[in-house]
Amino acid sequence: MQLANTNWNYPTTIWFGNGRINEISQACKKLGINNPLFVTDEGLVKLDIVENTINILKRDGLNFTVYSEVQGNPTEKNVVDGVAHYLKNKHDGVIAFGGGSAIDAAKTIAFMSGQKKSIWDFEDVGDNWSYADPAGIAPIIAIPTTAGTGSEVGRASVILDEKLHTKKIIFHPKMLPAIVISDPELTLGLPPHITAWTGVDAMVHAIEAYCAPGYHPMADGIAIEAIRIIAKYLPMAVKDGKNLEARGQMLVAASMGATAFQKGLGSVHSVAHQLGAIYNKQHGLLNAIILPYALQQNRSAIEERMVYLSKVLGLEKEGTTAIIDYIIDLRKELNIPHTLKEIDINTDNAKEIGEMAYKDPSTPSNAKPIKAADLELLFRAAVSGDIKAL
Repeated sequence: MQLANTNWNYPTTIWFGNGRINEISQACKKLGINNPLFVTDEGLVKLDIVENTINILKRDGLNFTVYSEVQGNPTEKNVVDGVAHYLKNKHDGVIAFGGGSAIDAAKTIAFMSGQKKSIWDFEDVGDNWSYADPAGIAPIIAIPTTAGTGSEVGRASVILDEKLHTKKIIFHPKMLPAIVISDPELTLGLPPHITAWTGVDAMVHAIEAYCAPGYHPMADGIAIEAIRIIAKYLPMAVKDGKNLEARGQMLVAASMGATAFQKGLGSVHSVAHQLGAIYNKQHGLLNAIILPYALQQNRSAIEERMVYLSKVLGLEKEGTTAIIDYIIDLRKELNIPHTLKEIDINTDNAKEIGEMAYKDPSTPSNAKPIKAADLELLFRAAVSGDIKAL
């Protein structure tokens, strides 16, 4: 077999370990940030982990302000208001603190802080990213407090276009955080259901990356190891939220999954992005529900890979059916619903969702070529629970 020409990149600097949050000021100093904007979300800002982190910044004499007007599905307005806050207070860098929503918003604020065009001019379509001024992108320190999206190691953000009721991806290579502080102690307060949803989200990233077509053995290797880690440690983290080893392993696996999906994602994300925009549901939960249906639909393209994954996970049987059964059993163990209907999503606008999902940037890298009608069928099956319809 002749190997294809391709480009690979794994550049993120990660400071991992318990208590590493105490080094936040050193991270600022290393990047020349003297007046950071601390970005978090509207729920997290009320918690002790934010107060404790702010106290570290105060202790070390850093000037900073806090911006916390970030919703669960961050919007254009969240970003525009954040940029205004950044410019008003003459900040010189961004600290992104939280789950995927806060980190996505913070990365986009840092990106937009020095741009002349509007946010949607940089949607991840064609070479739009090349029209940005890279000198206008503020340095970013990312501090994840959930183990799911892996946005801390990503070069893109997902932002909701409220006018069109759709999620759009904003991409630029320099949106990648310069330093990630990955401290398991910051995730100890996550409730079991959020731990479960975000954890399966990380697994979806790794599985879709592994199944994406194309030659990328480094991404495949990272994805496989991420899946193995999640399979072992996610149930532990859900059962005992104070298990620091499990929390740490899940943080690592989340970053690995997001690193791997530079290879591509697929139909799970294509549909989930639309449902998050329309129904305002948690992204990880949507991914977790849709996953087995997408595996069934992609069966013809992924069987060989699922045989290998079955062996990695030590399953008694091998192949796509074995992996689907494993995912369904895992979801039961984690109290994750089997259908979208159980979280009040219906098929009234199924055709529209299929058409919107087809336009999603995740669709071209699905395990096999897929049409709008296929994505509509996937959505309908995930609502009804009829996996055999696929």
